[in-house]
Amino acid sequence: MAVTDIRVVKRELRAGFKAARRALKPEEQAEKDRRILEKLVALPEYRQAELVLTYVSTAIEVDTRSLIDRALADGKKVAVPRCTPGKIDMKFYLINSLSELEPGAFGVLEPNPEKSRELRRYDRSVCILPGLGFDLEGYRLGYGKGYYDRFLSRYTGKNVGVCYNICMKTLLPHGRYDKMVDVLVTEKFVKRFASAQK
Repeated sequence: MAVTDIRVVKRELRAGFKAARRALKPEEQAEKDRRILEKLVALPEYRQAELVLTYVSTAIEVDTRSLIDRALADGKKVAVPRCTPGKIDMKFYLINSLSELEPGAFGVLEPNPEKSRELRRYDRSVCILPGLGFDLEGYRLGYGKGYYDRFLSRYTGKNVGVCYNICMKTLLPHGRYDKMVDVLVTEKFVKRFASAQK
């Protein structure tokens, strides 16, 4: 019986998810982003949070720039990550505007640590998680770098995964240390995972 290398399977899944996202027409993607944002800001996890931790989206990711603007307009504090050079580690920094960000690791917009304040506590926060794909059990497939996996191992607040419906699978390969998301939001549905409760 052939042994399947999970790394190969994940690599193929990532390539498929990226291709599906790149195939979206700009207006189609914008409409999906709008619906996801609408569902996201209606969540009690968002409404009750005083602090929003979120990634800064790239072209093929679910848009978070509108979320950042919305959260700031709602009077919430917003923090975005900066990858630590040479380490699989990232730290969150508070920002007041998207204009404070500059290109960093992997071409992603990041805060400048000399101009932004590093976040030390995550009280009353919600973390918005990126993922190339998610499954119906609440597991995510990231980019394979491990930054969010490491962060989530020490983060005790609520987290919300956001994803396009075309990048959903019934079941994704995952390991014993992979954590489920608390809530998953696509343009079509919101799903909660009771066993993800901490």
